[in-house]
Amino acid sequence: MPISYRFNFLSIVAHTKRLKLSRFHGRRMSTAPIPTYKDAIDALNSLQTNAAILEAVRAAGAKLNPNAIPEMIDYLRRVGLEPSQLNNLNVIHITGTKGKGSTSAFTDSILRAARPGWKIGLYTSPHLVAVRERIRINGEPLSEEEFTRYFFEVWNLLQNTKCEAATTPFMPNYFRYLTLMAFYTFNQLKVDATILEVGIGGRSDSTNIVPKPVVTGVTALGYDHTRLLGEKLSQIANQKGGIYKEGVPALTVEQPEEGILELGVCAAEQRASQFTIIDTLPSTIQLGLAGAHQRSNAGLAVQLVHTFLSIMDQSYSPMSDPNTSGTTSATWSGSEIKPLQSLPTSFLDGLKNAHWPGRCQTVLDPKFEATAWFLDGAHTQESLACCLEWFVSSAVGLPVSPVSDGHPLRVLIFNCTSGRSGDDFLTAILQKIEERLAVHGSLEKKEEFFAKVIFCSNVTYASGNFKGDLTSAAMSTTDNLNLKTQREIEAAWNTLVPTYSGTVHVLPSIEDAVEEVRKMPNVSVLVTGSLHLVGGVIEVAGLADRALSPKA
Repeated sequence: MPISYRFNFLSIVAHTKRLKLSRFHGRRMSTAPIPTYKDAIDALNSLQTNAAILEAVRAAGAKLNPNAIPEMIDYLRRVGLEPSQLNNLNVIHITGTKGKGSTSAFTDSILRAARPGWKIGLYTSPHLVAVRERIRINGEPLSEEEFTRYFFEVWNLLQNTKCEAATTPFMPNYFRYLTLMAFYTFNQLKVDATILEVGIGGRSDSTNIVPKPVVTGVTALGYDHTRLLGEKLSQIANQKGGIYKEGVPALTVEQPEEGILELGVCAAEQRASQFTIIDTLPSTIQLGLAGAHQRSNAGLAVQLVHTFLSIMDQSYSPMSDPNTSGTTSATWSGSEIKPLQSLPTSFLDGLKNAHWPGRCQTVLDPKFEATAWFLDGAHTQESLACCLEWFVSSAVGLPVSPVSDGHPLRVLIFNCTSGRSGDDFLTAILQKIEERLAVHGSLEKKEEFFAKVIFCSNVTYASGNFKGDLTSAAMSTTDNLNLKTQREIEAAWNTLVPTYSGTVHVLPSIEDAVEEVRKMPNVSVLVTGSLHLVGGVIEVAGLADRALSPKA
């Protein structure tokens, strides 16, 4: 159960009470304090589930809430919306284990390039530095003022209404609240299209209350959140395929046989209008996001936008573009929509200009010119393998030529959240390093690839405090103080690399890790294992202007 804001944020209660009074007593409006962005973040953080409750749930055997969808609909109605109204948002619904955020970013970028006059909403999770990154209009996060306004409009609507079902918690939890706020905001702003990324799974996810999205897509499947979604790939696929809807095109990418078969079953059971497996884009097409794995994400994004425009825009015809050949008019007649074989210029521009921070991203330190940060929030074994395939390549983490005289010293900053296996993750990292060194003909050894390894917590500052937007109640205070998870990762590293001659540090905060890196004059730093960690490094190292801006 989330902690009630009434006991933790009395100032916010005062704000909301006075705001409610001002609606009826105009003379008091001038004296009522205006809630700030910090007030909104403090209130939002009060909806997080704390570590003790999460641990109890894990110990009892975590299960998906069977009432998740009815409860979310209950909240939706309390803010004045019916599920059918969400169809007016014209939703592209995206899930998957790997790449759903990147696919959402590609989809958003392509659609904005193809329809520059439209107002396009994008809802994703998690955020890197600021919560408002999760809700974007035309590629830009809500401003602090906009976020605060819509946050408290939703807050007050919930505070002034009751749940229909007695079993529904009075206030939604953190993710549900932000999802609800996104729906409310996009409805208020009357967006022309919405790209909606699932949080966890799909079938029971808070985003899955849109009765009829325009098109749905599932990115690469893998093993994550297995306590909730199941240990088998077919079980995970069943949860992801839960976003498929009757009469709606169901798309996915190449998957292992077990996964693709289950997704096909889901599409058939939901009576999707078609079930299409999308090919990877060729290497000749320029992408704004680094990494070979992004070609699968980009390929799916292309077909999601193509399908969307085929259904929603009668003026859409790829044939009208001089760069397009071999395709027919895409006006939808209810029959199967064939994938594009050649891309319009606007699609190519959208792919090239896509920007998604913290995913296979290189950022040069603005203060320390000889320091380069390589950021990737990979947090599954499969995504870590993709991360290392990118990093252990020429002109990234390797010299341009294997016979080059030298390269900057390399540092690994790593953490993984509770419930994930540091041992398995480090094994995946080391195996991929060995494989990639062999591919590039390097004589380096995997055991000595990093000169320094840092395992740190996701706590932002050395004082033990978090930046407000990065606060995590899910982290155990005791575990943080004892660095339990980090000590376990250190022990796993020492077992896997007993001959390691570099230095290993276990540090209590991200700020401590950044300070340790800056003791080295010429260094390449790989930060991975957690998006929360990557976001904290961007904040503490002062990389935000370069990392978060597509123009940097």
